[in-house]
Formats: sequence, C-alpha cells, structure tokens
Amino acid sequence: TLGASELRARATAQGAELAALAQQASLASGGPRRLLVWSERWRATALSAPPTRPPADPALLGDLTAYREIAARAEQARMEGRPVPALEREQRRLEREIRSRSHHTRGDAPGDGDRFDPNRLLERLGDDVRLVELAVLDGRVQVLLCGQGRVRRYEAGLLADAEREAEHVQAGLRRLAHPGAEARLPVVEAAGRRLEELLLGPAAARLGNGPVVIVPPGRLHRVPWALLPSLRDRVFSVSPSATSWLRAKETAPPPGGRQVLVRGPGLATGGAEVPQLADRYGSATVLEHDEARVPRVLRELDGAALAHIAAHGEFRADSPLFSALRMADGPLIVHDFERLDRSPYRIILSCCDTARFASVGADELLGLVTALLPLGTAGVVACSAPVNDEAVVPLMLALHKGVGAGLSLAEALRDARGALPGDTVHQATGWAFSAFGAA
Repeated sequence: TLGASELRARATAQGAELAALAQQASLASGGPRRLLVWSERWRATALSAPPTRPPADPALLGDLTAYREIAARAEQARMEGRPVPALEREQRRLEREIRSRSHHTRGDAPGDGDRFDPNRLLERLGDDVRLVELAVLDGRVQVLLCGQGRVRRYEAGLLADAEREAEHVQAGLRRLAHPGAEARLPVVEAAGRRLEELLLGPAAARLGNGPVVIVPPGRLHRVPWALLPSLRDRVFSVSPSATSWLRAKETAPPPGGRQVLVRGPGLATGGAEVPQLADRYGSATVLEHDEARVPRVLRELDGAALAHIAAHGEFRADSPLFSALRMADGPLIVHDFERLDRSPYRIILSCCDTARFASVGADELLGLVTALLPLGTAGVVACSAPVNDEAVVPLMLALHKGVGAGLSLAEALRDARGALPGDTVHQATGWAFSAFGAA
C-alpha cells in the first residue's frame, strides 16, 4: 500500500527479527530449500512489488526543476571558489519537499507481488546456470547453491571479516586506478582470494562451467566480484534477489530496438566513447552538450532498448534516492528515473559510483540500479569504485561490440575484460564494473 520505494524498503525492518528466526529454524531442521525460501521472503521485497509511478503532480515537478537549478548553481559556485552555504540550505529544503511529496504517494492495488517459487527458479536455471544466494545467520555466511534441480548449502566465513576485506579491496582498486600503483596489484589479488574463501567457501569449487548469478546480502553489494578467482574469467551477473533475477529473465525487450547515447558535462575524457558508439550504431539518438538536459534525456530513455550514459555519478549515502548523474542542466536523480513509464531494457553507466547502494530495512537496497530494475530494465552495467576515465573507453567499446554481436551484458562484459590491455590500470577498471540483472 506504500507508493514510495524508500518507505517500502525501510518498512521491512519491522519484519527482520521474525524473518531471522524463520531462517534459523530452516537451517536447523528445514533443509537448504526452505532456507532459500525464507531468505527470499525478506530480501529485496520492495523490488518484488509492482512499481508505483508518482502522479503528474505539478508541485513535485516544479520542486524537481528548482532542485536541479539550485544544485547546478551550487556546483558552479564550488568550481569557482565562491561560498555556497545559502545555495546548500535551499538545496536541502527542496530535498525535504521532494522527499515529503514522494512519501505521500499512494500504492497501486494491494497485492503480494511476485511470490517466490524455488521450483520455478530451478527450472529457469536449467543444468548450466548456477545461482549463488548468500544468507547470513548468526554472523556467518551460508552459501545456497542453486542449479541442476537442487539447492545445496555450504558454510563460508564471517560476514564481519568479509566486509573488512571488501573495504580493503575497494581501497586497493581506488589506488590501482592511477598509474604507478603496480606494486599494489599482488596485494589486491590476494585480498580477492581471501574474499572468495570468506564468501563462497567450498561452493567456489562447485560452480560448474556455466554462467553464475550472485545474490549477496545488502551489506556486500559493493564487492568487486570479478576479482574473485572463481569468477574472474567467467560469465556472471549480480542481482538483489533471486526473485529480481527471475523477473529480469522474463522481461521482454521493447519493440523497435531504439538506442540512446548520453554524454554529460565535465568528463575527463569528454565521454570519448560516445562519438565512436554513435558511428557504430548509426541510427542511435545522441544527446550531448545542451541537448543532454534532464527532461529531454528522460523522454528519450523511456522505452529504449539500449541506453549508454557517460556522466559523472554521485552516490548519496545520506539520501540514496538523491544519488545522481550530472546532466547539462543539473543532476538526474533517482526520483526522476522513477517517473519513467518504462526504463531502458538495457542500460550501461560508464562512470564511477553508479553501482553503489545503501542497505536499509531488513535486507533492502536503495540506489540507482535498484530503482531501474522494477521499472522494466532487465540488465545494467555499472561501476562500484572510482575508475580511470581513459581506461573506461576501450572497456566500453569492447562491451558494446559484444552486445552488438548478440551477447548478454554479462557475456559481453566478460569478453571486454579479456580484450583490455594487460596493465594494472586496465585490469582494475575491468574488475570495478559488474553486470546486474539477466539481460
């Protein structure tokens, strides 16, 4: 009944203790399949409900426009070294207004959303694909390996140890994004091996040879999964839940195959991949310079088959739905994306911090990627760490080459990593990107 995605996510905290008890009972006597069912009952439940589009509220639209203008003026003032306290106060006031209006959005007709069925999941996985759902009980990671008609459970390491190791890896990737850090590479690779032991344990040797879907708890979504040895040369994708993966797998692409390329301002490379992608696709809609304004970008993105956005990303840990991509007229925020009738079937975000989330409620995620998945997006490529802008360009060109050849985003990203130069900067850039969803 709640229309606001933020309220739906935060409300799940009310059931966290009950769900944890059910998980513990399932671990003690119910078997791996029942543990999987209860892990899904409280994971990303806000994403399983049908999305609610905000009504065409003129006041809300006015607040969003004013917010963009103020944010753009504040950014310009910072660049010029001018004081910004008054602009920042006005920006915070507008954020409160937008949040308040969105919180009053009514939900659509009540319903249960997508009720999870393990048999349906196993049928869709078939014999080749493995889905790895990580559940956390009493602080320890339980690995639920799904595939070949079975759910098997393996015990891995402590969540707290995995979180610390993931932070070390993130710091290492930030350092490797700059030339001259080659000596740090063995340290980062060793941390990737420790992460695999902590997160996958014995299951790492039982993944088979086919694609893998990783379903981590909210607190582990920043892990650069491509750094784990068992996943490094494999086709894999990440999903907030098995239910979300099923929905993405069963989402049909829109008719027409329309492509949209967007280039925002202030990029170190100027979004150098966009002109080359425009030549590759020929008929794609290209929005850059003054045309890359939020209202126009949203109109073109609505219902597109493929969108590529090269724009500075900003993650707001204090208010995830104000995380933004910088356009010519100011920030394109998550609240804007939620107004789309249908978000692009596939979307590629080529800049830093676009795959960061805030973990709220029981095990919910708020951020740009999780806003897109319920709205019709079946696949996203995004980045969870700062990257070298110049190294991103060849990665994106190789990625689109694979997509144009008919590969899924996960397949194309695996091949794109392999096509990069072998130096440390390019390796770290490839590891920082992940494919989300199933397209």
